[in-house]
Amino acid sequence: MAVRWFRGPSTRLRRRANLSIRRAAGLSGDPPPRCTDPDEAYSDVFGVARVVHGDLPSMLIGGLGSLFFQMLHPYAMAGVAQHSRYQDDPLGRLLQTANFINATTYGTKTAAHTAVARVLNVHKFIQGVADDGVPYDANDPHLLLWVHCAEISMFLTSYRRFGAHPFRDDEADRYVREMVPLALELGVVSPPSSLAELNATLRNYRPELRLSSEGRVARDFIAHGVMKSRSQRLVYRLLVLSAWSLLTPWAQELLGVHTNELKDRVMVRPATKVLCRLIHLAVPPVARQTARVNPPSTAIT
Repeated sequence: MAVRWFRGPSTRLRRRANLSIRRAAGLSGDPPPRCTDPDEAYSDVFGVARVVHGDLPSMLIGGLGSLFFQMLHPYAMAGVAQHSRYQDDPLGRLLQTANFINATTYGTKTAAHTAVARVLNVHKFIQGVADDGVPYDANDPHLLLWVHCAEISMFLTSYRRFGAHPFRDDEADRYVREMVPLALELGVVSPPSSLAELNATLRNYRPELRLSSEGRVARDFIAHGVMKSRSQRLVYRLLVLSAWSLLTPWAQELLGVHTNELKDRVMVRPATKVLCRLIHLAVPPVARQTARVNPPSTAIT
């Protein structure tokens, strides 16, 4: 009886904490149930992508890192600046991204194909001219490859640094490989299938990268203008500093941010790991599936 008495309040407290964390991150409503049937699921139910994408704190950090990294390509940044309302509703954009990741990671083939079709339809209207007078098109395979690589690189790097479990090199290769089918469906040509190929692809983009005037506006807004309350700003600042630390030194230099390596290792990284553990208590990370089961959904991205 004593155990049941303790478990009840503990479960309710964890549930409230779960909802509070999700709302602070802009995630409204409960996550959709995970499809655990290998024949019906879009992604590999026994794979590692579900583990990476099911770790909320590392995904938040990796997502921020991805935004900072992607904005270094002036044509990708032009598309965002000229065709979105990210400053008016930043958490709404986060929710859209989270829903897409949930659908293509944990959903059925039908749900995933629907999510992909929605993105492809939006991309048809994202065209324009960048600040250097060069036309851009969101469906340009070269630009799509940049966005894909920048995103999965940051998700993977963040998980390996802040995720709930250690991640071996062969698991990192598998993660990159598991993301290939989605990249192809989105229009990417020849996406990387290993960590080495991913890093090589990102290095090849380096001559094209710069921080445009639109990129500077986005950088400053994402770094300082998203959260309003004092308590949220303190936590958010820690996440931003951790996201910057994921970037290579040359990417930090292009972005115009500089992290102190000693401060990062002694202060920022340990504090972030404590924060991640606390979030894991309220929002448990997704465990890797090893058999055909139907567990309750805990996937939150």
